[in-house]
Amino acid sequence: MTDTNLFSLLIVSSFVAYFLALRKARSWQFSENKVSLHSLPTYHGYLSAITTALPALIVLFLWMFLESSVVSAKIVSSYSELASMNEQSVSLALNEIRQLAVTGLGNQDPSSFYHLAAKQYNELYDQSNDLRSISVIALLVIGFLITYLRIKPDSRTRNSVEKFVTYFLLTCALIAIVTTVGIVFSVLIESIEFFKRVNFFEFVIGTHWSPQIAIRADQVSSSGAFGAIPIFWGTIFISFISMLVAGPLGLISAIYLSEYANKKVRAVLKPILEILAGIPTVVYGFFAALTVGPYIRDFGNWLKQFGLDFQIQIFENFTVSSESALAAGLVMGMMIIPFILSLSDDVISAVPDAMRDGSTALGATRSETIWKVLVPAALPGIVGGFLLAISRAIGETMIVLMAAGVAANLTANPFNSVTTVTTQIVTLLTGDQEFDSAKTLAAFALGLGLFVTTLLLNIVALHITRKYREQYE
Repeated sequence: MTDTNLFSLLIVSSFVAYFLALRKARSWQFSENKVSLHSLPTYHGYLSAITTALPALIVLFLWMFLESSVVSAKIVSSYSELASMNEQSVSLALNEIRQLAVTGLGNQDPSSFYHLAAKQYNELYDQSNDLRSISVIALLVIGFLITYLRIKPDSRTRNSVEKFVTYFLLTCALIAIVTTVGIVFSVLIESIEFFKRVNFFEFVIGTHWSPQIAIRADQVSSSGAFGAIPIFWGTIFISFISMLVAGPLGLISAIYLSEYANKKVRAVLKPILEILAGIPTVVYGFFAALTVGPYIRDFGNWLKQFGLDFQIQIFENFTVSSESALAAGLVMGMMIIPFILSLSDDVISAVPDAMRDGSTALGATRSETIWKVLVPAALPGIVGGFLLAISRAIGETMIVLMAAGVAANLTANPFNSVTTVTTQIVTLLTGDQEFDSAKTLAAFALGLGLFVTTLLLNIVALHITRKYREQYE
């Protein structure tokens, strides 16, 4: 049986087990001699469905996870040609054997090594498929019979089901934690490998970024430069510009919608503004590159001409690029407005009316009530909205790639081209890359730096949230 058929069988079996156990429990409950049940009939059905499907499902997942490795190990141990190869050659040979097994043996010589290995590969998979189907079906039957036969009026089925739900929720929480730890360690291990090749302080305080490494030592730029200051500065610079746009507009829009707009206006404006969050970032990138970028370039050239005409020294070395931090920051700011708007609107609306009434009773105007009472009371939620927007801006890639370019410039000129951490990670990992060179490993070091940066932002935001939450609760 195929995996799809086995999954379908699991689902059908669990439903059948549920209804059979439910029917048995109800037969006691509604019989002539009414029997008092410890647990409701539905709990008996739930337990029967769980014990029927869960063991078989676990075995099926483990089988699917280990099947390829076991079959490959069997193939390697069966042929001396594979046993004598190095690890990379074995991987390539196994890929070719799998390809032959899937697409057919074709005109291969029946006596050739690849023909025999592909034939054995198909045989092993057929045997594994048969054994897996038998095991899953047997576990389904055994699990159902054990639970169904043990159903009694005094069975504490509810306790078992609730305990299972508790362990299931705990497992989900642990999976999230383990996934996070795995991500951190995978990035950390590759970053350590990178710092074995590149000096840590060169990466942290270096001001020149040129990760291109030549294949031969006599080529130009045979040793790359990995100073990450321009990369992180570009990230901070563009994020700062975007927050200058999104912060005031988002917060003021939220105040208007929650305190000034009537219900009809609110019902129309808020969904329209939140649509901005659903537009793909590549569309924003096209808009920034084709519309906003040219206008900013023309405006920068006008400023430069203005400086030359009037002998203003600040414009003497003023450079204007077709790809600029300002274009990326402005468009990114428009994109993250909904994040600030939605959260700020919700938390301001959630402030108790008693605080509004008390402020009004003391003679405060509406604007004074908003800025001196409501905004401070809602500050933890507002900070959360700003943090979410900042994190979204720091992690944005497509807008920066299309509107700001990939040049690592350490500049405070918003009309110049800069790049960000995420853009460089994409650039370094695009195409066929070998994970044993400093150029590719630099992407993991940048990812680690980005993780530390966002972690610090979260710590600061958590401190602010806790401080003001204690004050206003």
